[in-house]
Amino acid sequence: MRTSSFTYGSHLSGGMRLVVNAAIAVGSVLLCLLLLPTRFPGMELLGIAPNWLLIWVVAWSIKRKPIQGALAGVVLGLLLDAMTSGTPTHAVSLGVVGYLTATLQKQKYVQEDFISVALIVFGMSMLADTIRALQFSGIGDRALSEIWAYHQPLALACAILSSLWAPVIYFPLNRLWEQMQAFDRS
Repeated sequence: MRTSSFTYGSHLSGGMRLVVNAAIAVGSVLLCLLLLPTRFPGMELLGIAPNWLLIWVVAWSIKRKPIQGALAGVVLGLLLDAMTSGTPTHAVSLGVVGYLTATLQKQKYVQEDFISVALIVFGMSMLADTIRALQFSGIGDRALSEIWAYHQPLALACAILSSLWAPVIYFPLNRLWEQMQAFDRS
């Protein structure tokens, strides 16, 4: 008799399932944090790498409520700020991404397939980079022409790479979260 690798979840108590869910979330966030400074051959475009935390926020927010998406984005943005400069903050852009992703009418407009997830990540990456460019503009320590000239290739390269790599993060996490939800219902 062949059994799924996830059959153990049906034997876990409610508290243990919560621990497993938390371990999946924290472990995947730590993996994304470790991937941020890593540059593998062929993974860069114009010196830009995928925004792994943005991909995670989109993956998390697709099946969550807007407040959960926003909270996840803000927390991951603060973690990213702790690794980099906190001025301007990543928390604002990732919080907006989490909120907007969760508010998408997925049943109506978006199917959960490779193309849809990639398009969502592409759009949200462009939005996040534009929010950060607006924050840089508001700080006023650089010329606006310099900010916006740098913003265009940066945003496009990051959006392309992030959307291409989104399924690598989204589909395994989505599968794990669906399995855990199925166990919670049974």
